[in-house]
Amino acid sequence: LFPNKITTEQQSVVLVKKLLAISVSCITYLRGLFPESSYGTRYLDDLCLKIIREDKSCLGSLQIVKWIQGCFDALEKKYVSLFLISYKIWAKLEIYQFKFKYKKDGPQMDIISNKMNFVNGVCSEEVKKASSLLIRKLYLLMQNLRPLPNDINLTMKLLYYNDVTPEDYQPPGFKEDVSPGNLLFDGDPVNVKVGSVSTGFHLMKVRVTTEKKRIGTIESRLMQKSGPTEISHQGLDCDEEEEEGSPKISCLNLAFSQEEVIGPKKKRKVSEPEKLLLEGRK
Repeated sequence: LFPNKITTEQQSVVLVKKLLAISVSCITYLRGLFPESSYGTRYLDDLCLKIIREDKSCLGSLQIVKWIQGCFDALEKKYVSLFLISYKIWAKLEIYQFKFKYKKDGPQMDIISNKMNFVNGVCSEEVKKASSLLIRKLYLLMQNLRPLPNDINLTMKLLYYNDVTPEDYQPPGFKEDVSPGNLLFDGDPVNVKVGSVSTGFHLMKVRVTTEKKRIGTIESRLMQKSGPTEISHQGLDCDEEEEEGSPKISCLNLAFSQEEVIGPKKKRKVSEPEKLLLEGRK
């Protein structure tokens, strides 16, 4: 399912794409958004994975696949910094955040070590273990969330690194987002810390924000209670202090207030889908 070796940037981007596709598939399948026919079956050791595919009988699955491919385009170009999936009625119920960082030099091999470790990177086997653990933790979280109501909307947003992304760039299936930059929750939001995986070329972080009452029995150490109920794009995209070379799943904190961003900041470039879907489920 994952590449056997991750020694090049191309192998790394393949891994990150697969992690993203599996994660989005997990989120949509276990939240009951599309029929069984919209998914194929793959296995990660003993874990059965449902991978979303283009199902002509389900327009929603076609749209999701197109959105994922649009994110792939931005990922390959190293433009995208944050990929957001949200379910909402009039306010947000759940937000799934995938943050990406890119390393220019890639990993450096330690030729002294007979274990083929990297000085500033990680071993392929360790990356695979970390990837597997991330998927398992996401599955655990999905199984502990309360069912979604029928009258929901699903959408995705892409945030970019402004210094490298052309102003007129839009990936396939997306357009410029002209909506306000704040994500409002109706209730008491908590941050669920899923984890991160580093390949030496890419770093992908995964975290989830939802209402406290929507989470069932889950380890308290995975959650962090939020104060304000207004979450800004700047707060979502703040930099955390961490070791990016570590392949282990690390718990991440989320800044919930725009006030925590110090100093003036240029307006973030944000894309939204050209078409929305799931305007209520049957």
